[in-house]
Amino acid sequence: MAVFAGLLPAAVFHGAQFGAVLTCHWGHTDPQGGSLVKIRVTVNGTVHDSDVEPRTLLVHYIREALGLTGTNIGCDTSSCGACSVHVNGEAVKSCTVLAVQADGCEVTTIEGLAQGGEMHPMQKAFMENHGLQCGYCTPGMVMAATSLLKENPSPTEEEVRIGLEGNLCRCTGYHNIVKSVLACAAGD
Repeated sequence: MAVFAGLLPAAVFHGAQFGAVLTCHWGHTDPQGGSLVKIRVTVNGTVHDSDVEPRTLLVHYIREALGLTGTNIGCDTSSCGACSVHVNGEAVKSCTVLAVQADGCEVTTIEGLAQGGEMHPMQKAFMENHGLQCGYCTPGMVMAATSLLKENPSPTEEEVRIGLEGNLCRCTGYHNIVKSVLACAAGD
């Protein structure tokens, strides 16, 4: 069912009135009596077939079911961006996506950016330009920044700041974060 548009289509659930129990059309019942949905998601190049509850957020699926803890949970309300990942090449806040919405999709987490044991150029730029302080926002910032450079390979400082809106750094390290993105764009 490769659906990914930000909202789950009404056809997926029946009885979806406020307070109603959601039952998936293609789901089956788990031993504890809940409804599970089969999904197939490619995460960092590896295909995962899983049974998930329809209410499971993608961020929880990534962290708990797959054990990939580089994707952080900061707010669980889409306010901070710490949970940003790429879904089919687009940066999204994984706390706003249900795991069932990622069925059939390709997901890349911060762990998946590094190839062949080498850090991604954006990861190197953050390290070399002191683009992190406590590091909690860093995975989300790096994912948003790589998406930004994919769309705009030579951004201005203002375009970087606009491109990173929605990703918060509580340590107020924005100057070095912007500097890191610009350095990566310049190939430094």
